[in-house]
Amino acid sequence: MTDSKQNVGDKPKVRFITIDGEDAGQRIDNFLLRTLKGVPKSMIYRLLRKGEIRVNKKRTKPEYKLATDDIIRVAPIRVSQENAPVSTQLNIVSSLEKQILFEDERLIVINKPSGMAVHGGSGLSFGLIEALRALRPDARMLELVHRLDRDTSGCLVVAKKRSALRNLHEQLRNKKVQKFYHALVKGRWSNKLTRVTEGLRKNDLKSGERVVIVDNINGKESETRYKVLQHYADCTLVRAFPVTGRTHQIRVHCQCKGHPIAGDPKYGHEDFDHELKSKGLKRLFLHAASIEFTHPLTEQRIKVEAPLEPSLEKVLKNLTKVSN
Repeated sequence: MTDSKQNVGDKPKVRFITIDGEDAGQRIDNFLLRTLKGVPKSMIYRLLRKGEIRVNKKRTKPEYKLATDDIIRVAPIRVSQENAPVSTQLNIVSSLEKQILFEDERLIVINKPSGMAVHGGSGLSFGLIEALRALRPDARMLELVHRLDRDTSGCLVVAKKRSALRNLHEQLRNKKVQKFYHALVKGRWSNKLTRVTEGLRKNDLKSGERVVIVDNINGKESETRYKVLQHYADCTLVRAFPVTGRTHQIRVHCQCKGHPIAGDPKYGHEDFDHELKSKGLKRLFLHAASIEFTHPLTEQRIKVEAPLEPSLEKVLKNLTKVSN
């Protein structure tokens, strides 16, 4: 992509953006939302509707898919600078550099810290993706390939090229990506319980909080496979492999089988969580321990592993192991 940009504070002027192979194939509305930083979504649709954004001198619709060498003309608009840039001096931002597990010209795999959302919004000024963009100001693009719950730590993949993003999304759709999680759950998980297939449905409570419930009639088909890693007194460390990717899937599947995950504020068990707090647990014990996929460029299968943070390792050391 080549772009005749304007500097902040300059008088707005016409911009011309030439599309290359990396940006071809995506809808123009999505492309403009990413490219025209600070411009509200409603304004982009209005500009498209009024013909103030054109492709190859012609009016276009929001769903138009860009092609290589398309020239987008954007009428003079003032880009909002409402959001302050993310400071790389913040400890939570600068420490992310040490959490990068793998990086090349196509993608980044990072060990996302617990408590950090993957993106800003809903009262959050920034999330992991905005922080990464601040750390990599010269990166042409950085986009989330998938997501993790805010309280979940572990492997998260970020694409550095549009082609890599498309490739990995296709692998996710075709179930070619394997993600394994480690979870500490209440009680003794049976070695025979290797699959949970309860349907899941999102449900809004009167308080406005959204939770996921088991619903085998109207819910979406879901499957999680489990393996016991270690039994402890009153709890079990399990490995979870989500075959499907529903919201809160592992957490709800554990809960519905009577084994809620330790430290889960939505689906947990109060007495169990209190006991684990005395062992040093201060967060949800759910960690994306590894991810395996085919590299978009080399076509080689790669597996990246994320170590447990020291606080979780310490909790496990404070537990009493029992035979499996």
